[in-house]
Amino acid sequence: MMKNTDTNKRPRRTKILWGTSMFLIGSLVLAGCATGSTEASSSTSGTSSSTDGSTVASASQEVTSSTAGTTAETIANTTAAIEAFLATLSDEQVEAVTYDYDDETKSTSWSNFPVTFVERAGLNIADLTEEQQVAAMQVLEALLSDEGYETVSNIIGGDQYLLENSSSTEASLGQYYLAIFGDASDTSAYEVQFGGHHLGINATLDATADAITFAPTHLGTQPEVYTTADGAEVETFGTIYETAFAFYDSLTDEQKAALYQGEEVAAMVCAPGGSCDYPTGTGLSGADLTDEQKQLLLDVIANWVGLADEETTAAALAEIEATLDETYINWSGATVYDMTQGDGIYFQISGPNAYIEFASQQGSAGADVDGVVTSGWGHVHTIYRDPSNDYANSVEQAESTGMGGGAGGGGAAPGGTPPSDG
Repeated sequence: MMKNTDTNKRPRRTKILWGTSMFLIGSLVLAGCATGSTEASSSTSGTSSSTDGSTVASASQEVTSSTAGTTAETIANTTAAIEAFLATLSDEQVEAVTYDYDDETKSTSWSNFPVTFVERAGLNIADLTEEQQVAAMQVLEALLSDEGYETVSNIIGGDQYLLENSSSTEASLGQYYLAIFGDASDTSAYEVQFGGHHLGINATLDATADAITFAPTHLGTQPEVYTTADGAEVETFGTIYETAFAFYDSLTDEQKAALYQGEEVAAMVCAPGGSCDYPTGTGLSGADLTDEQKQLLLDVIANWVGLADEETTAAALAEIEATLDETYINWSGATVYDMTQGDGIYFQISGPNAYIEFASQQGSAGADVDGVVTSGWGHVHTIYRDPSNDYANSVEQAESTGMGGGAGGGGAAPGGTPPSDG
């Protein structure tokens, strides 16, 4: 499958259909997409009370677009959306979805494993009524930019696609959880945690500091390219792939030789939901990049730190740019953006203020779809963390509950000369 070159965007409101349905979906997956079948350990898991597709589609139309342009506006809008969401819940549900700000659960309740293997915090969106589902997704809509929300809804849409089209039978992919750590207000910091198997957002909002951080965040995709029921083609990580290869293609042969670690796609080192020593010093140094190449590298990083408004994104990138000379980048796998060749790519960006891994997963593990790439290029796990400011330093990272922090181990493949692009 070649990369999609169609730049036409579908109306975003149609994409929220996947975000509000939240069926209990099957999946068997590798490297965090573990095989097997278990009961979800959370007391809030179960069969959705709102599984009528037409009802969910109707509810999805109620989700509005993002209007925030500044950090303060994003915090205010998200706080209001949380208050509106909580107002739809029973007292028991409010108790289940809210935690103390410094509760260590926030570091153990997300992973790249299915939710049937690692217990998530908060409420299972699949258990909520149509009204509550819409209100829950409105929290994400208020928090994220239009582009950020589109990425999230496309990830969820990929999970839904696997339910409807793949050979998977594991009840896990369609479950997504929302938890709030701390009091959502303009007088104290709080965190919004939202995620499931291929998604883990930990956004800390602090109005007193006029700051939002998305560290740590897990974005994943399977399949990367799929077609919705209405015939629209979705390419979830298209922008990530495009910015990554724009950076790679800007390098000289000498720089590529320093960057490249081998043709074998490396395994993820710091898996989502696990502790990490943040390895660095391998590959190409940021100090050896031109100003133009540094900007291209920041464009790559923006795919993770730029999920909210422009002001929040600019502040995060400025902090990372200040230590870019101390940052290292390495790459393995394919060197041409062509989904018909090779097993995908791996790259790692490691510095004082940003740690990012992008790792193609080898094998679809029971999520096969005829004619669709569900492995390698089409199945990716990523992680973004800030070694200096994960969770805004409110808690320390611990291994996820259940099966651990996800698929770790391994590192960059042995060094080598990049294959000829010709």
